[in-house]
Amino acid sequence: MIMHEYRNNIGKIIKQQRLAANLTLNELSASSGVSPSHLGRIEKGERFPSAFILQRIAKPLGFDVNEMFTMAGYLSPHLSEEEEKSQVAKYELDPYVARMLSQETVEVQRAVVSILTVLKSVASGITPAKPQETEGYFNDPSTGAATN
Repeated sequence: MIMHEYRNNIGKIIKQQRLAANLTLNELSASSGVSPSHLGRIEKGERFPSAFILQRIAKPLGFDVNEMFTMAGYLSPHLSEEEEKSQVAKYELDPYVARMLSQETVEVQRAVVSILTVLKSVASGITPAKPQETEGYFNDPSTGAATN
C-alpha cells in the first residue's frame, strides 16, 4: 500500500472510531493533548499523524498503541502464529472467524470491523421489546393475539 493510502485510511479510521466513541474533536483533544485543528486535519487526510500523536490518541479512542501503529503503516499487520493464537485467545475470537478474516486483505478486515462497529452502535440503541402480559396471557408480538 502506498503512503497516501495510509494517510487517508488512518484519518478515516480515527474519525470513525471517534464518532463510534461519541467523542467530539474537542473532547478527543482534551483527553489526548492534541489540538482539535490538528486532529481535524489528520481526519481529513491533510496531515499524517506521527508516532507520538498516535500514542496520545490511541487510548481515548479505545485502541492499543501497536494497533494504531499497524493501522498507520508503522508496523506490519502480520503476526506470528503464536502471536495470532494469543490474540485470538485474548479476545475470545472464534477460530473460524479469525481464520476467515486472516485470509482477507487488511482493507477488507478493516471494512468488516467498521461494519461491526456500526452494527454494535445501532444494536446498543435498540432495547428488546418485552411481551405484554394480559391476565396471565402474553400477546404474540407478530400477531397481537393473546397466547398462553
